[in-house]
This record gives sequence, structure tokens and C-alpha cells, in this order.
Amino acid sequence: MSLTLRTISREQHLAYIQSLPAASHMQVPAWADVKAEWRSESLGWFDERTGGMVGAGLVLYRQLPKIKRYLAYLPEGPVINWYAPNLDEWLQPMLAHLKQQGAFSVKMGPPVIIRRWEATSIKGGIQNPDVKRLRDIEADFIEPRAFEVADKLRRMGWQQGEDGGAGFGDVQPRYVFQVPLANRSLEEVHKNFNQLWRRNIKKAEKEGVEVVQGGYHDLEEWQRLYEITAIRDHFRPRPLSYFQRMWSALNTEDPNRMRLYFARRGGVNLSAATMLVVGGHVWYSYGASDNIGREFRPSNAMQWRMLRDSYALGATVYDLRGISDSLDETDHLFGLIQFKVGTGGQAAEYLGEWDFPLNKLLHKALDIYMSRR
Repeated sequence: MSLTLRTISREQHLAYIQSLPAASHMQVPAWADVKAEWRSESLGWFDERTGGMVGAGLVLYRQLPKIKRYLAYLPEGPVINWYAPNLDEWLQPMLAHLKQQGAFSVKMGPPVIIRRWEATSIKGGIQNPDVKRLRDIEADFIEPRAFEVADKLRRMGWQQGEDGGAGFGDVQPRYVFQVPLANRSLEEVHKNFNQLWRRNIKKAEKEGVEVVQGGYHDLEEWQRLYEITAIRDHFRPRPLSYFQRMWSALNTEDPNRMRLYFARRGGVNLSAATMLVVGGHVWYSYGASDNIGREFRPSNAMQWRMLRDSYALGATVYDLRGISDSLDETDHLFGLIQFKVGTGGQAAEYLGEWDFPLNKLLHKALDIYMSRR
């Protein structure tokens, strides 16, 4: 198939994403409005023979201080046929175009899963003192074509950090935890939760925890819980304006793109979460909780409600987002995988993010800057 690449309108971009079973929430046109500090552009790949669009990519440009040179970033994209035998013919025109736009370096995250581990395998690994990381466990599923994609990218000159992006080394998490919903009943999904999760959900119900959806005006309450979480877990919170922008941008594009949930008891909000929907893929994107009421297990109740709502929307995957690949109980990130594995889902490893230096000197300078942050 001979291809041409050209910039496309938001309408063309959105129509293409809507024609797919799913795509990353960071590849919809509205994500550019969320990342307001970046310039953006939509790219389309076209089959020269039929004229039909066969791929799309949202590019975010971040300008270097004082000079008109840019880092071009395609988070969890572009949305193309990554297994095409002529992958270089898809990517070379993109690099030429981005260079023409002033990019000195390109970063992208192929949405290609290379390995999966079932919850039962991970639990076995946690109990084995010789296992420290997910990769120490034999994967339950391996995608051989993903290795071919990695080989092709290296031959083209794309680079990946020495740590391979393990854990949270990439901008976007390389390891995620997902609950498959396709071809399963809700009863089967619930039955697959571990005993602690089922007990906690039941306890929350018995204690009168209710889960409700919020709206734009409830984002201030969300922010209150989120900032409590940030202090407790030692991270820098995003401002309220970021979530207000997310809500406005994403729900203007699609009124069902972003949801807000609260788990409350006796009228007091104890936990909250944001949920994003693109086609059949649903993400639990941000979570927050108060320091009080944790014994009533509001987070388990809220996840179960969000998962049921995802199922009702026809979702094929409920994505709990990032985990570390560490199975070491002394690692401060171990709790993430321990909590999520209770859903009985799967850990998935993506191919990770890749860089292409269009200007080696500026790319090296960026590398040094990022390593010192």
C-alpha cells in the first residue's frame, strides 16, 4: 500500500478515531486542548490507491526556550498499523514532516502490547522469594510481532533508554493493569476478584457507602480529596484548572468522554476518581481519597461501580493504568500492583516510548536536562 501523509482537520481526526474499536485517550483531538501549553497538530495517513484515511496521529509540540525548535510528542500513538511490513514507509514521512515543522526530537509511544501476565501468575511470583520483577515470571501471553516492531524501529534509528522504560521510566507508564470485559459476564468478572476485594465490596455496601457520579461543579470537591492524597503520598498535585480544562475539552468533544465518581458515607465524600472513555477502552485515570473513612473500603466500592458502568457502556477493557514492574514487597510502588491484582485482571507491558533525534546536539541536551530533573 502506497501512503501519503498530510495534516488533517480536527473533524477528520475525530471521525477516524470514532471509526475504530478504541484508541488512547491521548490520541483524541480534544487531548490537545487539555495540554494547552503545547502546540498541536493532527496528521493523517492516506492510502494513495483508494484515498481513504488509514491512520492518524496527534502531535504535541513543546518549544525550547528562546528558539523555535520543538520536541514533537505523540503520546500512546500514532494510531497506525504497527504490524505493517512497510513500517518505515509509515514513519519516514512523519519524521520528514516533523523536521520541517522545526522539531529537533520526536518521542512516540507505540500502543503495542508485548507481554501479559494473568493475576494468578503474578500472585505466584509475589509468593516466590526469587522473583523481584514481572519479567522474572514467564509471561502468559507474548506477542512475537511486537519484537519485530522493536527491531524495525532500532534499524530505522529510533532509540530507547537503557532501562528500556521499565517501571515509570517513560513519560507514560510502560506497565499497566487491565481487566478484560469482552465475552465475559459481570458475574464472571466479580467472581474473579480475590477474596479480599469481594469482602471489601460487601463491607462497603453493609456500611452504607454509596457511589455517585459528579459533574463539573464537583471538581472543587475532587480537588480537595486529590490534594489530601498528594500530601499523604508525597506527589505534586495538578491544579484544579487542569481538571476543569480536561472536563470541558473532553466532554465538549464527546459528552461521555470523562466522568467523575465519588464514594461517600453519611453525606461525606471519602474517595473520588476520574474515568475516561474512548470506544471500547475505559480508563480509571486519577484517584483520590480522604484520610478518614478508609476502613469502610470506599475505593473498592467505587472501582466496582466504575467497572459495572464500563460494562454497561459496552467496554471491552477496563484499564487501571500504571503499575510498577516491581514485585518486591519493600518497594514503595509494590502496593499499586498488589491492589490492582486483586481485580483478577492482567498486567500488560507495552513496547515503551521511543525517541528519534532529528538534531543530535539538541536531543542530547534535552536528555541531559531530563536526567537532572
